[in-house]
Amino acid sequence: MKLLKDKIQQEGKVLSDVVLKVDSFLNHQIDPMLMQAVGEEFANRYSDEIITKVLTIESSGIAPATFLGLVLGAPVVFARKRKSLTLTDNLYSSKVYSFTKNEVNEISVSKNFLSADDRVIIIDDFLANGEALKGLIEIVQQAGAHVVGAGIVIEKGFQQGGQQLREQGLRIESLANIKSLANGKVEFFD
Repeated sequence: MKLLKDKIQQEGKVLSDVVLKVDSFLNHQIDPMLMQAVGEEFANRYSDEIITKVLTIESSGIAPATFLGLVLGAPVVFARKRKSLTLTDNLYSSKVYSFTKNEVNEISVSKNFLSADDRVIIIDDFLANGEALKGLIEIVQQAGAHVVGAGIVIEKGFQQGGQQLREQGLRIESLANIKSLANGKVEFFD
């Protein structure tokens, strides 16, 4: 997606060979025009599928997931990383390792919001090692629902998560797939 790639080139900050900071438009401050285009692009790429729910993980996946939900007319559910007073039982849960935070989080979704009848698309801001996607897939499986595929805003194609999940049969649509962050420069796969 050219608009996204241009935004990454203009505003993304390469912090190391494995870390790209995109907080000016995706995961701290949000560019709503870009997120609208992201939602429309995911809807176009999955136009051959029936989707009843959009699932993401808090917090950076919420914006792209919401814009997709708006285009599809489908509810958006986000897995919570922290327990709250109102989310204590009747949950689907999974443990997810966060590379950027170097910690394991238990993510949870209320059983009220996913059922065996659902056809779910999973949306996330980044795909690197695939841990968040694996956790969300596990939650969908616990519900007995069907994973239609995953929409990833930015994939770090030089890490193994995307390849491993594709080899397991998961359809993944990435809007920007990064080949390298070496020497402080973003290089995309074609």
